[in-house]
Amino acid sequence: MATDAAHQRLRRGRLSFKASRAHQAAIDDARCYDGQVSEHAVRTIPHDLKTVFLDRDGVLNEKMPEGRYVASWEDFHILPGVPEALARLNRIGLRVIVVSNQRGVALGLYTLADVEAMHAKFERLLQSEGARVDAFYVCPHDTNRCNCRKPLPGLFEQAVAQFPEISAATSVMIGDSLLDIEFGRRLGMATILIEGDMTRERRGAEEARALADWHFASLPQAVDGLGRGWSEAQTSSEP
Repeated sequence: MATDAAHQRLRRGRLSFKASRAHQAAIDDARCYDGQVSEHAVRTIPHDLKTVFLDRDGVLNEKMPEGRYVASWEDFHILPGVPEALARLNRIGLRVIVVSNQRGVALGLYTLADVEAMHAKFERLLQSEGARVDAFYVCPHDTNRCNCRKPLPGLFEQAVAQFPEISAATSVMIGDSLLDIEFGRRLGMATILIEGDMTRERRGAEEARALADWHFASLPQAVDGLGRGWSEAQTSSEP
């Protein structure tokens, strides 16, 4: 069984949170709408970086071929070096949040409970490697049915509702698709594209490369680059 802390993190991703009034101003500042993508990339790591947002499939685990979904733990193949990369982020004090579109739930291919079960097993494996994910947020809806399917901002709003200290200005988004990069860009985050398996590229790959602030082959390489950029940003901010 997953620990109580792991269950608490999983429950955070199950519900569509309504922000309290105390958090609404912060959410309003971060709200964005379809078609509004910032024309200017961030290009630098925030010197006060606090939160790393991660896509799931293609970043943490292998992405299935086009038209197929990660529907069970048997399909959930963790990519090389991922537990160690997450542990490094944990050690330097960064909050790690997974934001994932799971349209397969809406299509009836698997359930939200199946997603939670996969995440619980992933959490147990990470714990054995001295790593953790602080929260999972999942959109189980089909396209054009909600405000939480990336690149719309709903999953970010859920994170802010749960962790009111989160801001886009002190966050980075790491993903493997155009939707992920647009999600981060619209909110004003620094963005990192994981290029991953080039044989499983999807539409928008070239545009994602052009929009992303950086691109790397894998999450471990991105964490290497993030660590260097963060150290340099901290050094340059010192008086």
